[in-house]
Order: sequence, then C-alpha cells, then structure tokens
Amino acid sequence: MKKRMLGGLLPASAVAMGCMRLADAKTAPDRVIGTALELGIDFFDHADIYGGGRCEAVFGDWLAAHPSMRDHITIQTKCGIRKGCYDFSKRHILEAVEGSLKRLRTDHADVLLLHRPDTLMEPEEVAEAFDELEQSGKVRYFGVSNHNPMQIELLKTAVRQPIVVNQLQFSLPECGLVTAGLNVNMKNDESVMHDGSALEYLRLKGITLQAWSPFQGGFFRGPFVGDRDKYPALNEKLDEIAQQYGVSPTAVAAAWILRHPANIQLISGSVSPERMREIAAGTEIELTREDWYALYLAAGFRLP
Repeated sequence: MKKRMLGGLLPASAVAMGCMRLADAKTAPDRVIGTALELGIDFFDHADIYGGGRCEAVFGDWLAAHPSMRDHITIQTKCGIRKGCYDFSKRHILEAVEGSLKRLRTDHADVLLLHRPDTLMEPEEVAEAFDELEQSGKVRYFGVSNHNPMQIELLKTAVRQPIVVNQLQFSLPECGLVTAGLNVNMKNDESVMHDGSALEYLRLKGITLQAWSPFQGGFFRGPFVGDRDKYPALNEKLDEIAQQYGVSPTAVAAAWILRHPANIQLISGSVSPERMREIAAGTEIELTREDWYALYLAAGFRLP
C-alpha cells in the first residue's frame, strides 16, 4: 500500500478505512479490520456521531482484543456536530474527545478533525482546547473537515498547531474541486466555485485533502460504479480502462482520485472485504493523463 504524508508530518496509508458503517457491517468487525490491515490500510477514520457512537465502540472492542496493534495503526476521529447545531466551544471539544477516547478504548487519538464549520466559532476557544488536548497527550495532530480556505485561515489566527488535513467530498461525478479550476473565466455552470479554491489552497499550504464518499455520485446519492442508468458513459469508460489495467472498475475510480498531484488520501467507507481489496488495487496503478481526462469527460464534464 502506498503511503501519504498527512500535512507533511504524519505517514499514513493512501487509502484509509472509514468506519461510519462499522457498527452495521454484515461481516464481523474482526474480519473487516483484519482485511484492512492485511491490505496495508493502517489509518482508521471515525467520528463521534457515527452510529451514535456505536462505531467507535465496536472499534474499541476490537482494539481491546488486540492491544498490541495500537502502536501500528492511526486513529482519526471528529467532533463538533450536535443535534440541531454545530459546536466548536472549548467545553464541547474537550467533552467530545473524552467520549471518543472512552469508546475507542485508547488514551489518545492520532488526529482530531473539526467536523463541519461552526459559524459561531471563536478561534481562541478552539486554540485553548487544542492546546489542552496536545499538552495532555490525548491528541497528536489536528485538522478540519468540510472547511473552505478562509475558515481555515480564521482558525489559524489563534490555533498554533499545524492543520494537517481537510476532509472534503470528492469523487468522479462529484468533483467541483477541479471543475471550477478547469473553467476559469468561463460563463457556464462548471465555472461556479463552491469551495473557495480549496484544492489549490490545500496544495499551497501543504494540507492533505482527504476524499470522503469517493464512490458516491453525490451527497449520499448512491454509488456510481455499476449504475449504468444514471452514469452510462462513465461506466463504459471505467470498464474499458479497468480491462486495460487488469483491475476492477472500482479500482480505476480509486486510482482516478489518487492520480491527482494534490497527494489525496482516499477515505473508503466500505466494510466489504471483497470491495476493500478492489479499492486497494487502485493504489497499485497510475493512470495516464489521457486516462484521467477521459474519465473526467465521461462523467459528463466539459473542457472549455
């Protein structure tokens, strides 16, 4: 498995296991997590809200049964989402981390992300929470999720720790991160920028982009690989390139994300061992520039 340096500081597998569905997996957690490790996936992405905390608890049970593995894996979790609001107050961040550590049955999280932007955020409060968590050894690295560049800059007015990652939605059909940049100075729908040049900003600042829902057609609109009704041209091209490289279409969809020079880490939400193997195979191939753009166009986008 290829590696990524998150924020230039923390080594991690190019593919991470997203644990949002772990509590409801049809396959036993021991086999799911064991498959990830067998494939070289050593990074596990959590959030306090996944399964109402059950996903962290299931992983914590596995970790308690395999305590020697703690030093060989990286655990990331997120906080900041409460019922009916977002909350970046110092009190909530500290309480959320305590809850996550208890469920995960570990004394520290390797990475903590602020899950979704809180417009009532006071950067100084976040900074106090981060300092306390770092000094106590409960969190090693910090990042954000679903933030635009100016929100990160606002945070950095007080936070002294490096922001190592920003987790954003990114997939072949949902790639606004690149469409606006390819349609600069054009008056069409694809030129509309929704993220404030986040892709370019992250590259300039050395912040790693983590791609969530990499196989979804949009915000939980279902997978696009194999959906020949909604994505006929894209699936035809995926099949063609998959045959060319001797891998599955899923592997090609993963390789498309990993091919980008932004040093992206792919967050795979699959808890199917078979599908996890297909995704991991995508790290072993590098698409040509022609293949990358052919898939982009097959997804229904245009080049001006």
